[in-house]
Amino acid sequence: MNPHSTLSDILKSFQSGEISLRDAEMAIHGLEIEEIGGIAHYDAGRHIRCGMPEAVLSEGKAVGHLIDIVNRVVEKSGRCIITRLTEERYDALRKAGADNGYRVEENRNARIAIASRVPAPEKNYGVVGILTAGTSDIAVAEEARVIAEEMGCTVHIIHDVGAAGIHRLFPALGKVQDADVYIVVAGREGTLPTVVAGLVDKPVIGVPVSTGYGFMGGGEAALASMLQSCAVIAVVNIDAGFTAGAFAAQVARGAGQREK
Repeated sequence: MNPHSTLSDILKSFQSGEISLRDAEMAIHGLEIEEIGGIAHYDAGRHIRCGMPEAVLSEGKAVGHLIDIVNRVVEKSGRCIITRLTEERYDALRKAGADNGYRVEENRNARIAIASRVPAPEKNYGVVGILTAGTSDIAVAEEARVIAEEMGCTVHIIHDVGAAGIHRLFPALGKVQDADVYIVVAGREGTLPTVVAGLVDKPVIGVPVSTGYGFMGGGEAALASMLQSCAVIAVVNIDAGFTAGAFAAQVARGAGQREK
């Protein structure tokens, strides 16, 4: 079906016999949008349309608004990812979970929490390999890992194998050689994704990190370097671990489904 179908289109397709009752039901659920307290429109059908879990960006939201949104998402879908958290917001989420009967799993390295009433997805949608250039890149890499796992992928992650000590990379690649796609996270001059892409036969996603100082510091040099890569890589924005994890999971899921 047209991914932008209206409810009328779906019903007409079912009536004409083009789609089954189950397909029509799933398509209708994929159009669901719910208003939350006049502050947000929750896209309740995103996971059906796009295969992505619902995630709530904590930054910039009032704590009360954040909790209202998380409570509704957990009530509706059973799981909710909350990103870019601070200590104050972790405390508020723990209290909300206790008050409303859901678990709050914290990942401080990733600045993420997962609020849930249902188990995590089974790991049956391909393999994502994540490499970091240095230990300063761990937070962004962990964000990518959590998202890929929430999309049903198995994730292998190895830290601190950057180009400044390139001999560390080769044994690391041997440990993640079953990956369907690689996420390579690097700050400073951002060399590592290009090096990895010249050694593997699977897609590589470069993630520039906001480390470095002086001229083009804060991740700008890493981003520019990755965009100018002489090897074939995809590049996401600075510190965009969520985007890298979701994109890698889409690639890995496609590969995993083809192998079945």
